[in-house]
Amino acid sequence: MIVGSVFDFGTFISELQRTYPFFIEAGLVTIQLTIASVLIGTVIGILFALLKLSPLKIFRIIAGTYITIIRGTPLIVQIFALFYGFSQIIMLSAFWSAALALAVHNSAYIAEIFRGATQSIDKGQTEAGRSLGMSGIMTMRRIVMPQAMRRAVPPLGNQFIIGLKDSSLAAFVAVDELFRTAQGIAAGTLNTMETFIIVGIYYLLLVMIFTVIVNAVEQRMAKSEK
Repeated sequence: MIVGSVFDFGTFISELQRTYPFFIEAGLVTIQLTIASVLIGTVIGILFALLKLSPLKIFRIIAGTYITIIRGTPLIVQIFALFYGFSQIIMLSAFWSAALALAVHNSAYIAEIFRGATQSIDKGQTEAGRSLGMSGIMTMRRIVMPQAMRRAVPPLGNQFIIGLKDSSLAAFVAVDELFRTAQGIAAGTLNTMETFIIVGIYYLLLVMIFTVIVNAVEQRMAKSEK
């Protein structure tokens, strides 16, 4: 098959110029979806990280079971199950249903990030806090968690990038983000190859922008620790 019959550079350029307003709008939806899902996922993740670190076995079992189920099942299955599950309980827009589904998925990985970061703190820090008369909760809040948060920043940044790419699956529950917009444009013009290369470029640009932001935050935090 001749390459030109599949991809036409002239069509690519014209489609790039014609469709950018649609992709810019969809890109904003993708960013909003990613931020919402990661923020909610971080709250849920910290909760399950604390449960997994609990001295009570039942809490550790609950957290471990949750994390195993979420990490062991496909994201698209979780999105469909939670999307239709939410719609049976409360009325939510497609955006917020997808955001919550993505948040649940992210939370399992974020829980492990915070668990690992917390356990990496020297136990002497906890013992020092207790020797000063602090309770276990106060020691965790004032001494351990601030240090764990700093150590969790690099993997959290990576999880944000992963969440950005995973947000494309929200297209299958009718959220007008980048991938769904590309599907609509490709169906309307039949310029399938050109359209999906264009949307790939938009995803790549977003990933590069947020990678720069994450690296800048890491460097700033590294300087503040010196």
